[in-house]
Amino acid sequence: MSIVNESAVASSERPAHPSFREAFGYWLKLGFISFGGPAGQISIMHQELVERRRWISERRFLHALNYCMLLPGPEAQQLAIYIGWLLHRTWGGIVAGTLFVLPSLFILVLLTWIYLAFGDVTFVQGIFFGIKPAVVAIVVFAAWRIGSRALRHGILWGIAAVSFVAIAVLRLPFPVIVLGAAVLGFIGGKLLPEVFRVGGGHGNAAASFGAAVIDDDTGPLPHTRHSHLHLAKLVGGGLALWAVAMLLLPSGTLRDMGFFFSKAALLTFGGAYAVLPYVYEGGVNVFGWLTADQMIDGLALGESTPGPLIMVVAFVGFVGAWTHEILGPGSPVMAGIAGASVATFFTFLPSFVFILAGGPVVESTHGDLKFTAPLSAITAAVVGVILNLGVFFGWHVFWPEATADAIFSGRFEWVQALLAAAALIALARFRLGVMSVLGVSALLGLAYTYSA
Repeated sequence: MSIVNESAVASSERPAHPSFREAFGYWLKLGFISFGGPAGQISIMHQELVERRRWISERRFLHALNYCMLLPGPEAQQLAIYIGWLLHRTWGGIVAGTLFVLPSLFILVLLTWIYLAFGDVTFVQGIFFGIKPAVVAIVVFAAWRIGSRALRHGILWGIAAVSFVAIAVLRLPFPVIVLGAAVLGFIGGKLLPEVFRVGGGHGNAAASFGAAVIDDDTGPLPHTRHSHLHLAKLVGGGLALWAVAMLLLPSGTLRDMGFFFSKAALLTFGGAYAVLPYVYEGGVNVFGWLTADQMIDGLALGESTPGPLIMVVAFVGFVGAWTHEILGPGSPVMAGIAGASVATFFTFLPSFVFILAGGPVVESTHGDLKFTAPLSAITAAVVGVILNLGVFFGWHVFWPEATADAIFSGRFEWVQALLAAAALIALARFRLGVMSVLGVSALLGLAYTYSA
């Protein structure tokens, strides 16, 4: 995020409250430009909403983000829902969250259709030959980036190491790891508050960009006051919507997807990277909706399109419905669209309920260590989980013929290993963006495929 000094010139005049139409235009634009994963998306919102438009102050922005980081689900999309809710009540949050993912759904549906219809073409194979190792580098770099920024104490690095061993060696379920980390954070916040204060959240606001529409001293807005009745209506409405949607699905693949992605939505603590092993296990090994190589290809597509990375679930849903011919052999495209839509709906529905129901409580918890300390430990655990995911993907890419019983058997893809190393250097040393790295990797993959 851009940080300016307190002494920087800042306007003391509070901007006019944005109209619903103006906010609608911004959220629609954001849906098409939100590249770069959670960090990039949050940075885009910060620059536009905090620095330029001043719709929300730095401290209020960070406080909302801390809450979103605690929740399962994509934190950038939840942050959009939160700010939309603050500005324009419930419908503002619904519009902001929906427009954050809708363009990505349309784009992924189109790209997945191209992938399945023309995936055996040498051109497409060449692109993915280069992109796959770049994805491995991106995942490993994500673990390093989060760890170096958030883990400022040896205890937190220790939690990350234990998390890696727990999921890679002991095969503990991800929810167990998250729960254990949250308990450690809660205890640590009481015994070693400075350790967990340093590591948790996203720090304190260190910048002043002028008076904001929702400012530090803005009192509780009428719609942000907690009400037991309002909370019951939101939770009940969300559950009813989920139940009706589930009942409307025919039994079989689509209903399996509804249940599976509902569970996945409740396990996505720490962002998409942390839940991808769960999606992989269910999509590949349990239901057989796609192969391991297709899952890596789907992650590459998710990295190269706007929107949250967890939108890879749309790819999984499309491929699963297509390959299972849920609408018969003559309608693979419509089947794929149905699968992608079901996966997206059930993955993102809980995010709206969490924000709209929990927002009023969050608005009364500014600066509470009991609230932020568990986040520090969860973030540390997520670093270990993400690193495990990078190792897992690297194993599949570099040793494509290996098995669980012979983990280094078969040929070693040295060209892809070199591409992954080059991509990692480009990200870490030269600070190239994800899109640039993916683009160059795709071109190198094409060049090697046609020259081989």
